[in-house]
Amino acid sequence: MGEIAEFTKKILKFRDDRNWKKFHNGKDLALCLGAEAGELLEVFLWKKDTEIDKQALQDELADVMYCALLLAYTYKLNVKDIMDAKMKKNELKYPASKAKNSSKKYNKL
Repeated sequence: MGEIAEFTKKILKFRDDRNWKKFHNGKDLALCLGAEAGELLEVFLWKKDTEIDKQALQDELADVMYCALLLAYTYKLNVKDIMDAKMKKNELKYPASKAKNSSKKYNKL
């Protein structure tokens, strides 16, 4: 079993031990992901990189990943497969020969 599957299993046990499955539909998990992403942004708000509270960053990033893994599980998506597929799309959209040292969007390269 890979790490992603192991973490998903832990998350499911945590959820099921609390009888929270009934709250974890696709819509609410997507909303939760957005809310947690907002809390992640707060870690950086008005701060320089050197001022970031690393523990807060870890906690909020873990919350984002918790929601993302549950969302993927809910829709029977294999995280490794969807990440591999997206990276292939990004490689086509952002070839290194054009995108290197550039922050331009793919349609502006």
